[in-house]
Amino acid sequence: DNKATTMVLYIIGLGLGDEKDITVRGLEAIKSSDKIFLEAYTSILCVGKERLETYYEKPIILADRNMVESEAEQIYEPAKSQNVSLLVVGDPVCATTHTDIMIRAKESGVTVELIHNASIMGAAGCCGLQLYNFGHTVSIPFFEENWRPTSFYPKIRYNRQGGMHTLC
Repeated sequence: DNKATTMVLYIIGLGLGDEKDITVRGLEAIKSSDKIFLEAYTSILCVGKERLETYYEKPIILADRNMVESEAEQIYEPAKSQNVSLLVVGDPVCATTHTDIMIRAKESGVTVELIHNASIMGAAGCCGLQLYNFGHTVSIPFFEENWRPTSFYPKIRYNRQGGMHTLC
């Protein structure tokens, strides 16, 4: 069976809370993976890497901004010969960073499987705001010592001028 020998890059949503928010499908993918990365750039999980490692019973490699943006091949290239999981906070398709990795992996011949989970997009409705009244979603990156982008300000201004909610 050819499918049984196909290696996969799993891009797995962790949900919004802690290590137990993983879906059953996501946990099974992690258990089958030889290498596991935790994307630690676009969002922060409420628990540390160590709690994930204990619960999932696997070592986890932190993928920082540099790895995710400039060295993403370190994440997806190994999936040509072994199962690899990329863990992301929330849902994998809510950040363009993860979509970019998925596209690049597929272009290089890697089989990619997305495993969805709860995201901030759905959770925003819990506070009583109507999703239909949101403007542009805005990513505010974590500042670094020598990197403090301002590219998100115009989107916030646009939403405010239109009387729309802004999800940052």
